[in-house]
Amino acid sequence: MRSVVYTKPGDSSVLTLEERPVPTPGPGEVRVRVVVSGVNPTDWKARQGGTYGDDLPFPEITPNQDGAGVVDAVGDGVDGLSVGDHVWLYMAAASRPTGTAQEYTVVPAARAVRLPEGTGFDIGASLGVPAMTAHRALTTHEHGPDRLAPGALNGKTVLVAGGAGAVGHAAIQLARWAGATVVTTISSDAKAALATAAGAHHTVNYRDEDASAQIRAIAPDGVDIVVEVSIPQNAALVAEVLANHGLVSIYANNGGDEATLPIRPNMSINARYQFLLLYTIGDEALTAAAEDVTAALRDGVLPVGEAAGLPLVRFSLEDTAAAHDAVEQDTVGKVLIDVSAE
Repeated sequence: MRSVVYTKPGDSSVLTLEERPVPTPGPGEVRVRVVVSGVNPTDWKARQGGTYGDDLPFPEITPNQDGAGVVDAVGDGVDGLSVGDHVWLYMAAASRPTGTAQEYTVVPAARAVRLPEGTGFDIGASLGVPAMTAHRALTTHEHGPDRLAPGALNGKTVLVAGGAGAVGHAAIQLARWAGATVVTTISSDAKAALATAAGAHHTVNYRDEDASAQIRAIAPDGVDIVVEVSIPQNAALVAEVLANHGLVSIYANNGGDEATLPIRPNMSINARYQFLLLYTIGDEALTAAAEDVTAALRDGVLPVGEAAGLPLVRFSLEDTAAAHDAVEQDTVGKVLIDVSAE
């Protein structure tokens, strides 16, 4: 089979396309013929050394955590999945040497989730890191739900920073599905159009001098949950618009590794700042996210494509390096790699 691999950390030039044996699933595992692989910032950051440093945990690594495809073989002890099932994958390369940038991948059965009938592989490959991160960001409020479903966020106002990104896109869709009023900050009219297409009720350009006043006009009592991509950049704005007992869910370090928080404004409203990383949230939270995301799929939520607010940018498996570069360069939309035919 064709497999993209790297044996040392570095820029995208360390990625090479090689022939490797088709893997065999062990107990509790399934083998999936990958149709589409999804690329996220975590993939190029890990490859570059941001996750492992100079010493890789395996002699050879195939990148990419997310993807979608068809179950091709089932190991002993696996219930609930069968050969031929269409599935979406998450954390395929977490603590494992092989991700989805190859024609066949083996994953623990829990990380392969059946796609609802009629849900395409492009959507499946766009879930994983973005949708599950968004789910976690929306479910840790002190007075909010720990699961998402229609009505779970009724009466809540959610502010999504960076609504044109993949996590922002999923957060908008999931929050609206759950009944929240959704506000998103963007930096241009084009990105505002994407966020609106995703389902945001309101968009505000965070570069406007009166951005906080615009948000307060929408939510006079403040926003209940902030899904935050760049707290170093947005700390002051967040403190100005957060509701009493508001939650700030921080899922990325865009804008730098350090942030300065204004103490008095946050203290006066009992604000909570929740950092989150999928790889360490635990199996219970991952399972809840996978179940709720799949329920949203059954309800027709989480579409992708420009008309749905998330343009698709496609590459071939041979061009995986270019796909990684596109994500690193903040290409607008979801970067996908076409691995094999449906």
